[in-house]
Amino acid sequence: MSTPGNTETPQGERLDLEAAMDAAWPALERHEAGTWVLRAAAGVTQRANSIWPRAASAGQSGGDLARLLADARAWYRRRRLPVIFQLFDNPATSALNDLLDAERFTRQSETVVMTRSATSGGAPWAGRGDQAIELSQLPSEDWLRVWWEVDGRGGEDALATARAILEGCPSVYALARDNDGRAAAVGRLALPAGSTLGGVYGMATRSDARRQGYADAILRAMLHAGAERGVTDFWLLVTAQNHGAQALYVKAGFREAGRYLYRQERPRRSLTGC
Repeated sequence: MSTPGNTETPQGERLDLEAAMDAAWPALERHEAGTWVLRAAAGVTQRANSIWPRAASAGQSGGDLARLLADARAWYRRRRLPVIFQLFDNPATSALNDLLDAERFTRQSETVVMTRSATSGGAPWAGRGDQAIELSQLPSEDWLRVWWEVDGRGGEDALATARAILEGCPSVYALARDNDGRAAAVGRLALPAGSTLGGVYGMATRSDARRQGYADAILRAMLHAGAERGVTDFWLLVTAQNHGAQALYVKAGFREAGRYLYRQERPRRSLTGC
């Protein structure tokens, strides 16, 4: 299984997972800038508004990287968006990280990449299955409302953009209801076209419905759905500070495979006065 943060993983396998991650959360605008992919989606989510400096950029000279950065700044400036990199911290990215350190880019939102095979830890996981889970190919209004209540940032326009991002990749959407029939928890399994990898996204539970087994049931249902659709390996992304979610995923057979950071350019003060 591809592990971007593991320097022993062959580059081809690492690129497979990075490409699947990119396809699973597709930006509405994309621009190929040499070995970098510039992504924008009206500022909705860091991932869809960040630069993916593909692993193929490893080994580029400082001058090449500086020219790419200058072009990227101009591209994002035209969209009135900050320059943000989604960047794994490993030897392959050391030259770019050095450049961003010199340019005083921040380090934020450390994210853990976790992976498991479809056959590890059970078939595919012996978690709770007593809740009935609704599965669909598109996010319902109930699904969107639960997810946005937990993870959303912004109003209806931002939600519409987020929905376009979600629907840009074939997926399975899972939803659990409480005893009153209200949507209690949701999850999304992204199934990038042409890949046997499946990505777990959008895990969210209503604040008053937590610790009742909904997240376990959602995850179990998505792993089964992925295995039935030919997924051989799964990945998911979780913030480094979310230890509770990480414990759930470890229980489900996931293990840490790497970490990445968002490197964001600091705002520049405008000169004042005459």
